[in-house]
Amino acid sequence: MIMMKSKPPILPITNNNNNNHIHPSSSFLGSSTMFVQRSNYELPTSHLLISQIDDDFNSNSIEKKPLLSKAFSFAGGSPPSTTQQQRRRRSASDDNLHLISNGEENEGESVATSVEHAAAETFLITRLSFKLLGYLGVGYRWIIRFFALGCYAIFLMPGFIQVGYKYFCSSRIRRGIVYGDQPRNSLDLYLPKNNNGPKPVVAFVTGGAWIIGYKAWGSLLGQQLSDRDIIVACIDYRNFPQGTMSAMIEDASRGISFVCNNIEEYGGDPNRIYLMGQSAGAHISACTLVEQAIKEAGGEGESVSWSVSQIRAYFGLSGGYNLLNLVDHFHSRGLYRSIFLSIMGGEHSLRHYSPEVVVQDPNVRSAVSILPPMTLFHGTGDYSIPSDASVKFAETLQGLGVEAQAILYEGKTHTDVFLQDPMRGGDDPMFEDLVAIIHAEDEEALANDAVAPQRKRLVPEFMLKLARAVSPF
Repeated sequence: MIMMKSKPPILPITNNNNNNHIHPSSSFLGSSTMFVQRSNYELPTSHLLISQIDDDFNSNSIEKKPLLSKAFSFAGGSPPSTTQQQRRRRSASDDNLHLISNGEENEGESVATSVEHAAAETFLITRLSFKLLGYLGVGYRWIIRFFALGCYAIFLMPGFIQVGYKYFCSSRIRRGIVYGDQPRNSLDLYLPKNNNGPKPVVAFVTGGAWIIGYKAWGSLLGQQLSDRDIIVACIDYRNFPQGTMSAMIEDASRGISFVCNNIEEYGGDPNRIYLMGQSAGAHISACTLVEQAIKEAGGEGESVSWSVSQIRAYFGLSGGYNLLNLVDHFHSRGLYRSIFLSIMGGEHSLRHYSPEVVVQDPNVRSAVSILPPMTLFHGTGDYSIPSDASVKFAETLQGLGVEAQAILYEGKTHTDVFLQDPMRGGDDPMFEDLVAIIHAEDEEALANDAVAPQRKRLVPEFMLKLARAVSPF
């Protein structure tokens, strides 16, 4: 049970019920949804985000993606690839399925192979940094932010090294499972230690300002959730300028479809699939979920490859859901308006890609009625995306009859709840709240959670505080 702190005020309830507490292991609060403010926790944390861009990228020739149709069709099919590409990708995925179905466990890559892979990833990241710098220009804001990002990474390096070692060498992590035919259409699976029955599954879309997202950024969360008997699928997707927002949503939909239709082969429970996104990933996954509901409610159920009914619940972490209210804020933070509008496909697309706005359209009421329960986590000290973004979206959903709640963590920044707090080890309010909801109806899992060993510290406290002080997020 989440213990309420008496000191901080509770945010306004959206109806007149006088409930003053929330139990994380209860499914959701329905019409009595409230917003809970968590307090008195340790200093927050931050999140490092980097990605990779195709070799063929030319900053002077950015492909313009079509805008959404009036039906807000995010998840339309992509042009078919060549037969040879399809055969290669199908073979790669079949090999992964074959390994699991035979009960075999990966032996892990050799040290030499792991080092080679890590070197290749480092090269791609370095090349991306220079390409992004060339695209964004060398204004003083970006120079300062890149410098701060470097310092931030150095302070958290002890944690990155430990997480990276497990990412490349652990036999419980299946990296690069192909789910589609487009660039970056792959995902990583984090599997529990034991296989005693089907496990709950979290399909996770990581953040990265729509520009530098990468599936490996969810590795810390994936490793820690898998230690609690939860399978995590970290979905990669095309970033800008490889693709605009429509491509990101298309990729997320394909990744979710793969999880829904194949996770049973990896030991997952197809009846307990949860969708989660962080930062930009929370926005992308929310758009994908709402669009899928619109397609199904519009009679396009036969043409979809996954269903909203397969998603047990949605979790949004530090996300923004109304771009009309955020575009100027992002501009002031360094994600300049011109770049942001290019990512979204033009100013007239902001409304289409704002889930909070879309769900209020009277024409999509039937779609809203089939949305799963939604929980939005946010820190009140978040300057990248203010916590009001989650509060207002939860209020809007609750007013439309959707089971929704916003849980706030006092003083936590944009990356505290996702990176620094998990690296601190010990108690982590957001992590425990998340696990409690996923395990709410599993008494055995809840009992195991109660006696689970505390997570070890990955970074000394003084380095965490320094990282927080210089964080550009």
